[in-house]
Amino acid sequence: MNESCMLQRNNKGRLYILSAPSGTGKTTLCTSLLELVPNLKESVSFTTRKPRVGEIQDMDYTFISVEEFKLMLSGGQFIEWAEVFGNYYGTSFKRIEDILASGGDVLLDIDIQGVRQIKAKHTDAVFIFILPPSMETLEQRLRGRGKDSEEDIIKRLHVAKKEIMECVFYDYIIVNDLLDHALNQLQSIIISNRLRTDGIDYQWLENHFDIH
Repeated sequence: MNESCMLQRNNKGRLYILSAPSGTGKTTLCTSLLELVPNLKESVSFTTRKPRVGEIQDMDYTFISVEEFKLMLSGGQFIEWAEVFGNYYGTSFKRIEDILASGGDVLLDIDIQGVRQIKAKHTDAVFIFILPPSMETLEQRLRGRGKDSEEDIIKRLHVAKKEIMECVFYDYIIVNDLLDHALNQLQSIIISNRLRTDGIDYQWLENHFDIH
């Protein structure tokens, strides 16, 4: 994508929220999208869960203790937070606002519990829900990744059904059957939102077309 051919935007980025049941492929989509789309950045979330094999501090998550998390929570430092499977997750107000203020767009991988909180605070955010092709495919993916116990898999499938019922409250729904297809759809959503009139730099418009 050639940024020089695009309209000049104002100096305020947009917030994109992605939600999906565990095992849908959301993390892979987010990683690929960040590589493809210029000026799209990730705000690293805080969590109290233990790092998984290969995860890096302040890149995948900022791993902190329960005590540290609760201290930040009491200080109002999270735009959203949730408890998922006994662990706490939270998104920093400051990290998001710093990126948006610099003109960057922010991509957040957020559990559905946190979406309700963000909807009340960021009315111009874009909400995208990623669906698996079917519950059978989702179960196969959960078992195939070899990260969860049988008890956890059953629990995640039960939670997934409840989460899928919430997808109608999002702005966009994408089925992640073929990764490239789903990725192209995500990229199209961001490009189309960057062309919205409420994101255009009107000073640039006046100067470029001499319409003072």
